[in-house]
Amino acid sequence: MIRLATQDKPFYSSDFKTKLLQIKETGFDGFEADGAMLLNQFDELKAAVKETGVPVTSVCGGYRGWIGDFIEYRRQTAIEDIKIILERAGELGAKGIVVPAAWGMFSLRLPPMTPPRPVEADKGVLIDSLSQFEDVCKKSGTVVYLEPLNRYEDHMLNTLDAAATVIQDGHLEHVKIMADFFHMSIEEQDIKKSLIKWADLIGHVHIADSHRYQPGDGHTDFVHGFEGLKEIGFDGIMAFECRVLGEDQENLYKQSVGYIRDCMKKARL
Repeated sequence: MIRLATQDKPFYSSDFKTKLLQIKETGFDGFEADGAMLLNQFDELKAAVKETGVPVTSVCGGYRGWIGDFIEYRRQTAIEDIKIILERAGELGAKGIVVPAAWGMFSLRLPPMTPPRPVEADKGVLIDSLSQFEDVCKKSGTVVYLEPLNRYEDHMLNTLDAAATVIQDGHLEHVKIMADFFHMSIEEQDIKKSLIKWADLIGHVHIADSHRYQPGDGHTDFVHGFEGLKEIGFDGIMAFECRVLGEDQENLYKQSVGYIRDCMKKARL
């Protein structure tokens, strides 16, 4: 059964118990926590989950460095932080952590346009980093969700094809693709077809509209994409990863949840 989750928002309380109850009231099934919460506030978060019954379904970011970092000590720091997050995610019952190759480190579409590391070396670094999570994922029952970003935010992985190639060539058993509707709207020719193509590797979904704000406020055809998820039998987590445009943000966000649930019904998802 698909569950809807949300990342944190400024209008949610800083107190974890109150935050989780607000998330439930907004219409979500769970919370996609920032990895820093698991690194620095784990006991507090764990207690709030137990008290409210609102689960942490997944984790996104919150670690230092990147798994594809150009600077080696930062790459190693990212690997060590993610290992700890995976262990604690498993303890919380969360499915896994969303991990891009990097974010904002380099773009082939912006000057200077010539990266300091060749393409094959990028791929080798990513496979090396991801392979180091296999044992901890197996022990904790978690998965790494590898996220392709659009061409302006990263140069290593921009499409589902690119992420799948890394997973397949690295023979990675505990890495799946994280499909983000915002990035896919820029990079994929047809979101539905791309999801169907990689049916066996799609593990997690992020939702945002065409302008990175709340679904229903832009022009993304969510029903079309959801039809692809329906066809592949997706039954994981769909997490909102977006800003909220408008003055009454909490109410607008709640309306967006209703909009997405309506899109799911139309797609028979």
